[in-house]
Amino acid sequence: MVGTRQYPDEPSGPFPSPPTTIEDGKGRSIEFRAPAAFATEALEDVVDMYRKFDPTDRAQGIPPTGEDRIRNWLEAIGEDSVNVVARHDGDVIGHAMLVPDTDDLSTVEHKGDIEWELAIFVLQTYQRAGIGTVLLEQLLGHASEIGIKRVWLTVERWNNPAIALYERVGFESTGTESFEQEMAILLDGDD
Repeated sequence: MVGTRQYPDEPSGPFPSPPTTIEDGKGRSIEFRAPAAFATEALEDVVDMYRKFDPTDRAQGIPPTGEDRIRNWLEAIGEDSVNVVARHDGDVIGHAMLVPDTDDLSTVEHKGDIEWELAIFVLQTYQRAGIGTVLLEQLLGHASEIGIKRVWLTVERWNNPAIALYERVGFESTGTESFEQEMAILLDGDD
């Protein structure tokens, strides 16, 4: 079931996993959690975050704009995705997710047998405070705990801060298309 993407020879990790609370670079208390599924309340909190998201920070068409499109997007990926959220004062201010690279997760025997695509978003007023790094590490730690091994992403080639973040945690470049850089990581964990 594993695709044709290239992955690093050596796994990265271990990474911490939620729940955890940190003080960010601006002195705010940020809580990280991995919801088991998007229950109505959790879904609405994440929808609310994306409603506040600056559309100029969208990448490759996501997150969508408009409350209904955001909710439909999250519901479509929510059942099979792996999620970690960051909260400040009860509000979701960051969301990272892994989406299975398969049309039917129910046919997969082990989560480590497939590839997972990563997406991560942090509200603009919370960026550059270390939250994205912790959110990414928490997601990778949670993924490793549940048996996920292969994670990939695409990032706009000119998004140097994001590329630097991904490289810091162990992602390696695996290919470049005209506007996108593909990167991948192999997670450490039990087989």
